[in-house]
Amino acid sequence: MNRARLASTVSITYVWVAMIACGGVLVETALLYPNIFRDPPASLAESMAFFQVVGPGHIFRPLGMATTLTAVLAAITLWRRPRARWWFAASLITLLAGEFLFSALYFWPRNTIMFTEGLAVHPAEFLRQTAAEFVFGHYFRIAFTVATAALAFTGLLRFQRGRDVA
Repeated sequence: MNRARLASTVSITYVWVAMIACGGVLVETALLYPNIFRDPPASLAESMAFFQVVGPGHIFRPLGMATTLTAVLAAITLWRRPRARWWFAASLITLLAGEFLFSALYFWPRNTIMFTEGLAVHPAEFLRQTAAEFVFGHYFRIAFTVATAALAFTGLLRFQRGRDVA
């Protein structure tokens, strides 16, 4: 496989995975969050009971890893393509800073409070406050996820437009 074909395959794969992740976050927001956060702490407990077999973490952790891996591969394979390089680099930065780092610092502690410790450790009012903070922060995660996918897609378009058509 030549370099151009490899770069094309890797960049298309990354955009595909980033779009799936973005769509997943939007679906989770529209379908799950209204149920999970409708009446904390009772709705948090119901959610934990519901997500016994598969929960969002089972899907989004591997999807996040796949997105990160394909983003790094895309940035490496497209580094010699200046028309696309900075778009993919910016996408990788929003992915790492906006989705991974922000999630690790902001969401993971709140997940532990709401879904691991729950009422056994925290009063109901604290859980309601934590749930409200989680929902508020989630809108930033949506923005980062959309930005990541949009930057990757723009980079793909820039790459494809800069290629010689055979």
